[in-house]
Amino acid sequence: MFFKKINFILTLLLFYQTPLYSKSASLNDFNSKDLSKYFSGIVAFENKDNSKALGYFNSSKILLNKHDPYLKRYVSSLVLSNKVSQAIYVIKDNKDKKNSNFFDAQLLLILDYLKKNNMEKAYDNLLNIKNFNDEDRFNSAILENLKEYIYVFKESKILKNKKKFGKLSVISETFQRCYLKDKSTDAYFANLINDVEADYSRYNFFLLSHLIENNRISDAKKIVSKIDYVNSTLLLSQGKSWIENGNEDKLVKVFSCKNPNDIVSEFLFLISNLYSSQDNYERSNFFLNLSNFLNPKFVYNLSLVAENQYFNGEYKKVKKTIKSFKKEDNFYYWYRIKKEAQIIAKQRNKKESLNYITAEFNKIDKMNDKILFDIANFYKNSKEYVEAIKYYTKIINTLDDSSEIKPDLLYRRGGSYERIGEYTKADKDLLYSLKINPDDAYVLNYLAYSWLERDYKIDKAIEMLEKAHSLRNNDPYIIDSIGWAYYLIDDFLKAEKFLKRAVELMPDDPIVNDHYGDILWKLDRKIQARYFWANVLTMDDADKKIVDSINIKMIKGL
Repeated sequence: MFFKKINFILTLLLFYQTPLYSKSASLNDFNSKDLSKYFSGIVAFENKDNSKALGYFNSSKILLNKHDPYLKRYVSSLVLSNKVSQAIYVIKDNKDKKNSNFFDAQLLLILDYLKKNNMEKAYDNLLNIKNFNDEDRFNSAILENLKEYIYVFKESKILKNKKKFGKLSVISETFQRCYLKDKSTDAYFANLINDVEADYSRYNFFLLSHLIENNRISDAKKIVSKIDYVNSTLLLSQGKSWIENGNEDKLVKVFSCKNPNDIVSEFLFLISNLYSSQDNYERSNFFLNLSNFLNPKFVYNLSLVAENQYFNGEYKKVKKTIKSFKKEDNFYYWYRIKKEAQIIAKQRNKKESLNYITAEFNKIDKMNDKILFDIANFYKNSKEYVEAIKYYTKIINTLDDSSEIKPDLLYRRGGSYERIGEYTKADKDLLYSLKINPDDAYVLNYLAYSWLERDYKIDKAIEMLEKAHSLRNNDPYIIDSIGWAYYLIDDFLKAEKFLKRAVELMPDDPIVNDHYGDILWKLDRKIQARYFWANVLTMDDADKKIVDSINIKMIKGL
């Protein structure tokens, strides 16, 4: 009896949830076990546990041709699991073609035609797509840009009377001109790369590929000579390394403007970024996997997949993803080592993680500033400051004051000296950094706060903090520092103004809450003070020194 009731309720829910789409009105058409698995899949799907969701959906596939929303969820789940080909097969194999009339299904069919170089079919399908623009605000941009791309591939000329989608349209036209070998391609890439409003340094890689593909090796070498390893991305570092080591053909192998799949893959990567910027990570991963489906040779994009997996705590998947990063591609491989070390730290302990990355670091034959920089940062973030200093020093000793990266390296080394109490060396590095770059708000803040903690040059520290605040007036760390400075000179009203703002910007920061509690106590708002102190005691990242101090203050006050 109980089982029958459950069956009835599940079936009722199914019809209640999607009455317009369900094609079956008979209870006999549904098996209770299949329904149970399906609903479990929905729960897992909505909870962003896609692996579990796909498992449930796979075990209830009998519903595929009986319940329309099943297909949508199943297709999405397959793509998110990087099973794009299977998702396409499911759509094509679906008996009721009306079921497939949703955006993701139609997009996958178009990409399938594109991958098979059937531009006529791809374009016809695009023209026949209707009524999807309102489902998602990015749909219109996706469809219109795809239409432009495929028209270019089909007709070998640029589509006229195009809709404009800001920078997305500029990027699209750049790649279209690159495909057509247009003389203005270089200028279009340069326009993107030199844009001051956003970071389009990634397009240096595609410009380099374009130059190499057209036998302009010397032009490519001129560009890479201006790229420094320390400040460059993983993608550009690897590209620079390939060119410097005579492996420039590798750039063309992983991305070619002659290949429509490569170009559309990059477009889908951009769409992935758009969703990521809106914190819609699931949709971002969906398009990232589509991008990798069209161009699996572009291994760099797998690092982004790995980062998403790492963010979700899917460490086994991360390890599987980064296996594609081989030793011959030194920077990709080094990324793999770093990520494996991070996983060891998460799953086991930081000591084992450090031992692992140190052992792998010592195996490297040709050392590089970027790898030295990375290992230094790894040690610094692990609070192994002496080791960090050693590697920062190796890089600094090779640089003159004209180097753009020297101020940052001095800042990092100075911060490491400060952490181990070598204040003379710390101050020397930090002041030297400011001599080269006097308007670095973060260095000003760090040095000033260090002086405040030492009760050293308070007036000068406040002057530096006021300058830092004028440069970065909404940075919570700088706001906290200047508030604390006013606290130390007994200007409690001004201190409260800044520290209140700092708490608003960083409500979960132990130091900020501690500071705000102190100023409230000084203003005789003792109940509120104890509230913020007590708040610190609930925070996992509050260090022992702060906790011990607050335990005393909770009893004795200030």
